[in-house]
Order: sequence, then C-alpha cells, then structure tokens
Amino acid sequence: MRWPGLPPLNTLLPFEATVRHASMTAAAQELHVTHGAVSRQIQNLERSLGTTLFERQARALRPTPQARQLAAVVRDALDQIDAAARQISHRTTAGPLTLSCEPTLLMRWLIPRLPDLAANVPGVTVHLSAGGGPVFFERDDIDLAIRRDDFPFPEEVSRTRLFAERIGPVCRPDLAARLTGAADLVGAADLTGAALLHTGTRPQAWDDWRRITGMTAEPASEQTLEHFYLTLQAAVAGVGVAIAPYAVVRDDLERGQLVAPFGFVPDGTGYHLLSRQPPERDARVRRLTAWLRAETTRLEADSDQA
Repeated sequence: MRWPGLPPLNTLLPFEATVRHASMTAAAQELHVTHGAVSRQIQNLERSLGTTLFERQARALRPTPQARQLAAVVRDALDQIDAAARQISHRTTAGPLTLSCEPTLLMRWLIPRLPDLAANVPGVTVHLSAGGGPVFFERDDIDLAIRRDDFPFPEEVSRTRLFAERIGPVCRPDLAARLTGAADLVGAADLTGAALLHTGTRPQAWDDWRRITGMTAEPASEQTLEHFYLTLQAAVAGVGVAIAPYAVVRDDLERGQLVAPFGFVPDGTGYHLLSRQPPERDARVRRLTAWLRAETTRLEADSDQA
C-alpha cells in the first residue's frame, strides 16, 4: 500500500466532527448517523493508531493534544478535497442562503437595502434570521452570520471584516434645540438635564461613550428599554437621548428624524461576516460577501463624516 500509515478512511469524518464539537452526540446529529455508529468508528480509529484520542469524563469528552493535531490535518485535507470537487463539478448550487444578523442591524440597516441586493446580486436569494451572540451553523442551519466581535469567534469559522462600530448620542431635532438652545448642537458642552435612554442588551453604552469622549451626561431622568430598536423608536418620538451605533441610525439621520450632536466615535469593536467556509468556495457566498463589503465601505465613509 502506498500509504501504510493511513488509518481507515471511514473513521475520519466522525473523528473530525467529534473533535470539533467535543461531543459524539453532536457529531452524530451533523452526520445523520447514530451515536453508536460514531462511537464505533472512533474506537476503530484508536485501535488503528494504537493510542487514545479522547479523555472520557462523566459529562464531557475532551480531545487529547494528539487528537487535535490529527483533526486539524484531517480538516485541511477535507477542505482541499471539497475545493477540488467544487472546481470540477458541473452541479449548480441552488437554494437560498440563510443569513443570521443581530436584530436591530437587521431591521434598520440590512432589510432597507434588500431591493439593492436583489437588483445588484441577481440569482442570490437570502433568507434572513434574527439572532445575536455565538453562532451554531449546523444546529441552526445557518450559512452566514453578521456579528459584533464582543465575544470570541471560533477559530474554525471564516470571517470577513465589515465595519467598525461607531457610537454617539442621538435625539430628535426639536429636543436637541430645547436642550442646548442651538438647533445643530455644535459646541454643546454636555447633555446635562437630558432624559437618557438606555438599552437592556447593551447597558454600558452611555458609560463607554463617556469614557471615550470625556464628556458628561448627567441625566434629568433615565429609562431603560429592552432592545435597541425600542430605544431608538423612543428617541424618534422625543422621549429622550439615546446612545446609538451609526449603522442603525444612518437612515434616520438622512431623513432628519434624528440628529447626532457630537458625531460618532469608534468604541473598539466591529462587525464581521462569519461563514462555515471561505467565501471563495461558493459563488453565492462570494457575491453576497462582495455586496456587503461594498455597502459597509460606504457606511464607514459616511460615518467618518457624521
């Protein structure tokens, strides 16, 4: 045999999935086989190699360092085989791409731009799903996700940077004029006396803005709403002043529904497009990624001037 050290090939898919999930049950679900089938293949692989690949504990399955090393090589090999097969295949990938996006960004930035997506990226259908935090591609049947990098991304996912998060106070123009005596708020020293609106999903937003800018914002009153889109709706209604990311209020600023007294400052985080595999392996993902990059490049350019 040309490769005398090669283990049984039918053991490698269950092994790689088990290492990635640290769970035989999750691996079995991904591969659509039984837990027992995965367990038998792992045992066959361990016998073939003459070594133990997992530390079996009461409620956990921990891959050994040797297992992680082998799994990384197996994953690279499978990626190369997959890429080569796609290059020579005449099959056309069909069906919609499922894109998960944080709810407020989805509602206030992405959905209004869907007509442009349909016009400029024909043939790519996108199914949208609202979601935030860690992404579970296989479990939730998601192809792509837009996420803010305020939590660690898994090493194995492909990521494309989209834009930096920039935050600033926003309020209705007439409220701004009453608070400062100047309709455009230029040169205003602080927001003392304003009603400050907080968001339950990002409770430190005002503290972050104070820390970054050194400005004060001693409130006359405070109110917390559960989600950003509720907080921003309250700001549009004139209830008070909200801290907002530029991306989700850009259209409101253009329409004159909101003003940004002090502009926007980067808070050190950013948004990324996460995918199961690199965009170049799927023409649909590649085209959607290119469109998102073009849109977010314009977004960043506009935020620098806001």
